[in-house]
Amino acid sequence: MFLGIDVGTGGTRAVVVDRNGRVLASRASEHAGIHSEHIGWAEQEPEDWWRAAKEAIAGVLAETAGSTIEAVGLTGQMHGCVMLDADGKVLRPALIWCDQRTQPECDWLNEKIGFERLIELTCNPALPNFTLTKLLWVREHQPEIFAKIAHVMCPKDYVRYRMTGEFAMDMQEASGTLLLDVTGRRWSAEVAELAGIPMSWLPRLFEGPEICARINSEGAKATGLAAGTPVAAGAGDQGAGAVGMGILAPGSVSATIGTSGVVFAATDTPTKDRLGRLHTFCHAAPGIWHVMGVTNGAGLSLRYFRDTFGAGASYEELTAEASKVPAGSDGLMWVPYLFGERTPHLDAKARAAFVGITASHTRGHFVRAVMEGVAYSLKDTFTLFEELGIPVKSIRLGGGGARGKLWREIQADVYGQPVELLEAEEGGAFGAALLAGTGVGAWASVEAACAATVRVAEVISPSHAAVMAAGYGEYRRIYPALKTIQGA
Repeated sequence: MFLGIDVGTGGTRAVVVDRNGRVLASRASEHAGIHSEHIGWAEQEPEDWWRAAKEAIAGVLAETAGSTIEAVGLTGQMHGCVMLDADGKVLRPALIWCDQRTQPECDWLNEKIGFERLIELTCNPALPNFTLTKLLWVREHQPEIFAKIAHVMCPKDYVRYRMTGEFAMDMQEASGTLLLDVTGRRWSAEVAELAGIPMSWLPRLFEGPEICARINSEGAKATGLAAGTPVAAGAGDQGAGAVGMGILAPGSVSATIGTSGVVFAATDTPTKDRLGRLHTFCHAAPGIWHVMGVTNGAGLSLRYFRDTFGAGASYEELTAEASKVPAGSDGLMWVPYLFGERTPHLDAKARAAFVGITASHTRGHFVRAVMEGVAYSLKDTFTLFEELGIPVKSIRLGGGGARGKLWREIQADVYGQPVELLEAEEGGAFGAALLAGTGVGAWASVEAACAATVRVAEVISPSHAAVMAAGYGEYRRIYPALKTIQGA
């Protein structure tokens, strides 16, 4: 059996998977939440991730008592900046992926290195989401903390450090730091030097299924795992999620709606968008890459609406109301730019909006408009794939957007082609478990692991594609109008 751990934004999930791909146990523990002192700021406490991980691990170990965990794999929210001192102590709360305060640092990088040169070196533009820009913000605004940094890592790598005492990071996760030579699959000494980041701060790099550490005595005592258990490098949430969905060959695409939303396509070579609208990363599997577009406020949009306007209603109640509303929400539209937007706008100052409100619109209209607006935002990435010649042969759904019947149907309608639902719905944690199993030889390769364990449960065909295609055309007009209103 293999343990997968997913250090997400809202909580940490642990799953136990056997060699047939059966999920034998699954437990989750919620995080304390996101601290946002100012608009656009987003921080979390690494110690809270560790607390949640211990609780989730304890839950699945209790459920599978008497069985042996052969290996552990980790995944989690990407881009977060965890800073430790020379003694391995956390120096400040982590700036996480959706933090948008670092646009000045992005501008500085573009001036220092150049927009085109940065894409040449890292395959990606400078964005506030990326780890490097967060480090530069700390250097500018908290130099006393910057001076104490000895180690930099991402969220799931901090949890692995607490379990093993080792500093390590996988290629896919490292691709989202803006410090990796994605084409060469190594740290970019040139970017680090130009940005003023010591190479000694950066952890050792491994491919996703490589065993990079073992549970030490402190980790064993804290988690209940056996000391010496192998730990694979794993991947960021999108890379591990793609493994868990079998997205490894060109033409295979996933659309995942979690807190953020991601459209992910596997490629056999690094495909660069010269305008930086898509991310080009190393895949979790050795020797392949992927491109992806990201919507910052996907599932977050629905949670925001529920918490702000839902009057205590559950997701199920809100979705039931939305299901009574016709496709297109009777003209009501939502643009999900609650934390700025990455794909395709690269605009940290983009703002969310409802457009087209009338007195006849009910709460159900607003909920459906949110769900459709998120799908429209993900459709933007498919539009870019077509522009860049990236094939789309099949689309598999993941995250919360795959669990609800209405959101599955909306996505099929908006994307304009059938979408697939898989048997296992554990996302990144499932993929992390497969990477761990591959690392100890349960399967000969990541591809073999997916072939043995990933199975399609349902295919959903579009039924309102024409309506949603017209709606998408209207959606595309909103962002330029908002920019005009904001005086940009």
